[in-house]
Amino acid sequence: MFSSIRLKLSLSHLAVIALAMGLSAYLLLSFLEDYFVDASRDSLTAQARLTAQALIPQSIPEDRQDSVSILQTQTSAEQFASGTMSSTAPVQVFIEAEPQTGDWTAFNNTMAQTQKGGSNFSVQASNIDLDAQGRPPASPDLTYLSNASLQLSAQLQTRIRILDTRGTVIADSWQQEQGTDLASDPAVSKALGGETASRTARVSGEQTMCVALPAMIDGQPVGIVYLSQPLRDMTAVLHDVRTRLLISTGVAALLSGMVALVFSRAISNPLRRLTAAAGAVAQGRLDQQVPVRSRDEIGRLSQTFNEMTERLRLARQTQIDFVANVSHESRTPLTTIKGMAETLREGAADDPEVRDRFLSTIESETNRLIRLVNDLLLLSRADSGALDLRREPVDLAALARSTVEQLTHRAGAHPVTLSIEANAEIPCVDADPDRVRQVLVNLIDNAIKYSRPGGVVSVAVAPGPERSALVQVRDQGIGIPAQDLPHIGERFYRTDKARSRTEGGTGLGLAIARALIEAHGGRLWLESKEGKGTTVSFTLPSA
Repeated sequence: MFSSIRLKLSLSHLAVIALAMGLSAYLLLSFLEDYFVDASRDSLTAQARLTAQALIPQSIPEDRQDSVSILQTQTSAEQFASGTMSSTAPVQVFIEAEPQTGDWTAFNNTMAQTQKGGSNFSVQASNIDLDAQGRPPASPDLTYLSNASLQLSAQLQTRIRILDTRGTVIADSWQQEQGTDLASDPAVSKALGGETASRTARVSGEQTMCVALPAMIDGQPVGIVYLSQPLRDMTAVLHDVRTRLLISTGVAALLSGMVALVFSRAISNPLRRLTAAAGAVAQGRLDQQVPVRSRDEIGRLSQTFNEMTERLRLARQTQIDFVANVSHESRTPLTTIKGMAETLREGAADDPEVRDRFLSTIESETNRLIRLVNDLLLLSRADSGALDLRREPVDLAALARSTVEQLTHRAGAHPVTLSIEANAEIPCVDADPDRVRQVLVNLIDNAIKYSRPGGVVSVAVAPGPERSALVQVRDQGIGIPAQDLPHIGERFYRTDKARSRTEGGTGLGLAIARALIEAHGGRLWLESKEGKGTTVSFTLPSA
């Protein structure tokens, strides 16, 4: 199902967007909810304090000082009725030893307005019966509120319940829970202990903030003001924010999907072309090339693929050429041997002179085949890293001198002069002396072959770079054309094929020399100018 890289990239983009938006939405909604809950709690707590002040606005007559207990400073009924009472003024509560008697007068629609923190809160006291002195009847436990028809209206649709010290509702602005025991309510339970408490709950399907404030006299609770208010504003804002976040998430997901589609195509299309080209290569079509349209990893992969197919093509061509060359090189001596053998069988063997000449040629061609097979085996071992090198400290200067002496007679047959120059400070090298001698013979022999009559072939041995010894074989021969230089060292490659065969060469000499030197950890290179001669150099690490 998820085998397509384009689908994987698109889904990964969408997953990242969904996770990021989901986390952001969760954090934002949590922050807003906490903010609104805290703000609602603070507001409702302030309303509870103001409600307590509004419900018990009493003054103290001078002749009743001995029968009351005063909490903090006095606040006159006139201040409450005129609305001049400060929001920070302490609430004065007095308790009389005996209830007052007399006619009670009703006053309606008395508005007490109090400012706290720059916001206005308005409550209306209705049908509060006052005595002759303009006071509501006093009671030690505030039970007079249960008999009063009190309706307090708040700007924020706040429900007000007044509870006695046992947690029983004695007044309810909704007139639904009079007489109900709320002592088990967590907020009421804390308020009965003298603490202002709050909690949130679901009431009639709405999230509601509840605040319970104890009314204190002389440090003792005499009642509880219990306010509750639905968090409709918070719910509406959170719903609006949630809706906007969902829309934003949808838009972001759509845009992300489009961007992911574009980027996935930019990645998958080159990969698709690479896959198709690799399949063609697997079927043997090595001429495959893919366009390189970028410099990123995909572009570098395409470039590497092109280089790989080019090398495979060259390797296959080299293999084809190699087989053809081996077949050609072996066919010539085999044909010669076969022809001479047939001639001898047909009667030429009776002639001693012809027989000896034919046998000599057969022996020569057989040796040529043996050399070819040995050279091929040597290259095969070099390619596989299986060359058996018997390393030991070798005096390279002495080895070069003995090799030059060995080939002096051959050089004189051309005629070519051999010379050697060896530095006295040449370090010994860690090498197989037989293999190094093979390389020297190969290089000097080639230099003799391609030198003009009367020319000079010089061999120089000197210290090389980085603790190595340097050997140079220089001739004054015909040189190598510039177009042939890149191919020198390739197996069976000859610059002058006709002359090479006449001289008995196979085109493997320089390839074998390079393989042997590189097997020793050295390096071989060639410099030549057509008509001026060739210099072949190699280095070997010191012992």
